[in-house]
Amino acid sequence: MGEPGPEAGLPSSGGKLGMWLFICTEVLLFGGLFLLYSAYRFHHPAEFHEASLELNRFFGTLNTSVLITSSLSVVLAVHALGENRKARTLALLAVTLALGAAFLVIKGFEWGEKFAHGLYPNSPVLLAQAKGKVLYFGLYFMMTGLHALHVLVGLGVLATFLALVARGRISAERPVLLENAGLYWHLVDIIWIFLFPLFYLIT
Repeated sequence: MGEPGPEAGLPSSGGKLGMWLFICTEVLLFGGLFLLYSAYRFHHPAEFHEASLELNRFFGTLNTSVLITSSLSVVLAVHALGENRKARTLALLAVTLALGAAFLVIKGFEWGEKFAHGLYPNSPVLLAQAKGKVLYFGLYFMMTGLHALHVLVGLGVLATFLALVARGRISAERPVLLENAGLYWHLVDIIWIFLFPLFYLIT
């Protein structure tokens, strides 16, 4: 007999329930931040508008396209696993990892641009601005930074599961871990879909 996989003894429904509970806590976390953003925007509409013009919409739009495409590739990877197409699953997971890494690189360029202009928390340039602008960029770096951390965690999880698929530890018979990773990656995508219009489009 082969060695038990990482899901041995773990009911499929129990694993998915745990993931959905985790997703609920993440929704509450970011939901609170969205409410905080809305409250500050209500009190400083003109300054939030002015600050939003400092963001690079091209980078924001490009990153949105990258994440949406990565969400599609992870769906296709889970589907390929269900069809027991190991090589296709590995290739699609590799594509997802590459797209996730590209998202972080693009975000790094965007943050670098803001740092070059002194638009980062506690910088002398930003502190000399109006209060609403200071709040805007504080929220921008906190919320996009927290999201980037989630992307980084997701990349680590997907890379680990890619290795497990390659070793046969995750397969069509034991798909729960990859399915849960897919759910987490969709959460990362959905959070960005809310962040993108809040910071880049609503002016």
